[in-house]
Amino acid sequence: MGLLILLAIIVVAIVYVVSIYNGLVTARNSYKNAFAQIDVQLTRRHDLIPNLVETAKAYLAHERGTLEAVAQARSAAIGGLAAAKRNPGDPQAMQQLSATEDGLTQSLGRLFAVSESYPDLKANETMMQLTEELTSTENRVAFARQAYNDAVMTYNNRCEVFPGSFIANNFSFKEAQSLEIEDKAMREAPKVSFG
Repeated sequence: MGLLILLAIIVVAIVYVVSIYNGLVTARNSYKNAFAQIDVQLTRRHDLIPNLVETAKAYLAHERGTLEAVAQARSAAIGGLAAAKRNPGDPQAMQQLSATEDGLTQSLGRLFAVSESYPDLKANETMMQLTEELTSTENRVAFARQAYNDAVMTYNNRCEVFPGSFIANNFSFKEAQSLEIEDKAMREAPKVSFG
């Protein structure tokens, strides 16, 4: 009888460890899937930029440096995304992705600031449509980033809370890195003045 009780305790312990392991795998797969959604939206963003630059080229012929900066930032962002796709959650890859996307956002901001000086460009139907699509994509990126960060938090919590931490350490589950906003202007509240 004692042997059956011992055997039952061992079976329950094994089932418990397996369920914790499976929970960790599920959480890891969830944040990787959430990153795939970021990948889709960032790829869409990157694909819109050449059309935006081509539309602006005719109007901004003497603003070549701005257009080249956007093209270079786009190339860097594509490289950052490729590195992050290879290993979603890796701290270095997420920091590189964040930095390259921040650079792209800043160069696009300069392009839009320069385009404000050209009423014909602002009124161009293609430019307006591309700008609207880019804005919509930026919103989708923000939602996808939030979902990814939530999935990373859930995964990291499972890895850090006992007994999950014991299983995570023994089976090489590494902490995942969230995707943070680097652009300080996006973090600051807008300043309003009525004076």
